[in-house]
Order: sequence, then structure tokens, then C-alpha cells
Amino acid sequence: MSQDDLREALRRAASALKADGPPFALAGSYALWVHGAPEPVHDVDFVVAEHDAEAAAATLSKAGFDIRRPPEEWLFKAAFSVDGPVLIDVLHQINRVPVDAELIERAEVTDVLALAIPVLAPTEVLTQKLRALHEHHCDFEKLFGPVRAVREQLDWAQLRRATAENPFAVAFLSLCDSLGIAEHH
Repeated sequence: MSQDDLREALRRAASALKADGPPFALAGSYALWVHGAPEPVHDVDFVVAEHDAEAAAATLSKAGFDIRRPPEEWLFKAAFSVDGPVLIDVLHQINRVPVDAELIERAEVTDVLALAIPVLAPTEVLTQKLRALHEHHCDFEKLFGPVRAVREQLDWAQLRRATAENPFAVAFLSLCDSLGIAEHH
């Protein structure tokens, strides 16, 4: 799947949710892309409040997406066929914590591919990515490019506070300090 395919799926899903769905926000690597990080090559993530997950699935289904329910209970996938299926992940839990209306309300409406949609802030996205690190998933390499790109937009103190209980996140932030990526306050 190409980045054009991902962009088209993002545009179609955001347009449908904006017109007819529950409150949502662009999340994950595409949210970081909006803030200046490299464009992702594998998926698009949206978040909806846990209690709005079924309404979001119905909205996307009505817009032509094929709704898929993976074994993970914290998301559903919406497939859209461009030149092959492109998957949108719609998360209603992040790191086992239900998405709530406050998270979505904190998202800032931003122009994305000619649509004004809510986008999670870089600090919010990075907090979730760092909280997800564990001994079986600890690929710092994928984080360095996006973090370097958005480093001036990050609230480093907030990142440290919000991830202090995760030793893998602490190690990553320590590397950012040592490499001169992080701001010190």
C-alpha cells in the first residue's frame, strides 16, 4: 500500500466521522506527521471514546469501510479498498486505558489533507507510544525520527512524569537526553 492510499483512507475515514460520527481524533504516527514527523508507511490511527466505538464502526461501515474485529479488544479495523485494502485502526483503549471524551477534547483542530479535524498533540502521542514499550516490544529506532522532528513541540517534563513508571520509556528519554534531543528545564 502506498502513502497515497493511506492518505485517501485517512481522508475518507475522517470525512465520514466528521460528517456523521462521534467525536474522534487523529492519533499515532499520522498525528505526529501532521506536527512535522516523517510520514508513516503502514497504518492510520484514530481514537474514539470507548462508549462511541460502535457508533464509529457504524459510521465507517456506512461510508464503505469493511469493519473487522481482531482478537484485541481495544480497537477495530476499518478496511477500505483503494488499489488493495488499506486498514484504519480505530482505538477505543490505549495501553489498556479507555479513551475518554477529555482526550478527544484536548485534540487541536488542524488542517489535514484539506480537512479540519482534531489531531492529538505530539506529547500525548509520544506518551502513549512510550507507555507501550515493554521487554517484547522495545524498538527505539522507530521513535528517534519522529521524536527528533517534533522535539520542540514536546513537553519534555510532562513526558517524563507521565512515563516515569515504565523503565523502557525512562531509558528512551535518557537516551534522548544523552543525544541532545531532549530539552532540559
